[in-house]
Amino acid sequence: MADNITMSNADVTDSLIFLCDEIFDFTTISGVFFILIFIFSVTGNGLLLCVLVLYENLKNATNLFVLNMACSDLIFTITLPFWAVSYLHQWVFGDFVCKFMTASYYVGLYSSIILLTALTVDRFITVVMHKFPNRVRRQWFAIGACVAAWIISISASVSNAVNVKVENTWNDIPICMDESPHVKLGYYLQVSLLFFHPFAIIVFCYSAILKIFFQYSNRKRHRTTVVMVLCIVAAFFICWGPYNMMIFTATWYEPIGCKAQERFEMAFSICQILAYSHCCMNPLLYMLSQKLRRHLLHLLTSKTNRNGGNPSVISTFQNLSLIGQNSTVMSEMHSKLCQTLAHV
Repeated sequence: MADNITMSNADVTDSLIFLCDEIFDFTTISGVFFILIFIFSVTGNGLLLCVLVLYENLKNATNLFVLNMACSDLIFTITLPFWAVSYLHQWVFGDFVCKFMTASYYVGLYSSIILLTALTVDRFITVVMHKFPNRVRRQWFAIGACVAAWIISISASVSNAVNVKVENTWNDIPICMDESPHVKLGYYLQVSLLFFHPFAIIVFCYSAILKIFFQYSNRKRHRTTVVMVLCIVAAFFICWGPYNMMIFTATWYEPIGCKAQERFEMAFSICQILAYSHCCMNPLLYMLSQKLRRHLLHLLTSKTNRNGGNPSVISTFQNLSLIGQNSTVMSEMHSKLCQTLAHV
């Protein structure tokens, strides 16, 4: 399956589990979490796609990036039920599905980080180099970046899919695993090219962006978008950072003894769950935008009206919207008042 560390060390892990009867098995917990993540991700990203397609201008560069990132999350999400079944029972889907799900896993992962980096660069160009490019050039940059992200992701995932196949463990349990002799080199390349290098680019871009915001006060029109993208970037690296570090560690560290093996397996499983949960976090972060919240509210209330929903539910949505609008107005009035007092 897509869990490369488990795949690459399957023979070592199996022998250790065979010798250590009391070792805690985290696979059942992981499988349950994968199913929960799948449900939340499909719901959140599905609603986000509906909002973008129905209410937003998809010629806008930021909206185009957000749309593609939602698709990337959904592609990654569709693999989770298969890994869940493999964890809860065994791999029962055959060799072709093993390769296809592995390819989908890596397409979702690779495209997500490439699109996130491109989105950050777009914010850098817009905020720091605000005189260049114009709207049309930004749009073409976004289209080119999205197309390149999918081409690179699909191309890179092919090699991962070719190397996986269904193998039987020592107790005749079939699993989807990678038997490539160059698997450790692949881990180093994955962590280096698709985590640390994008991380360095993103840190550089946001350092320049935040410097501009601290120096000037006339950047308010970009504030919401910049904060939203900053939260998306932070969420990505908080989720995937520990997992990538565990992948890097597992290439040279081999636990000795049952307790050490148990602690390492538990830490790896927890980091894996955290990393996979990232696909259902982006829709929540996009709701930092008041406009997207308003569109989502309109989408939900319009569906309720068409289905003959409960008027009290509709009233509740409307009251929540009114409260949010009033709080925004009060916040703006308070900010203007503070600025007026500062000038007095």
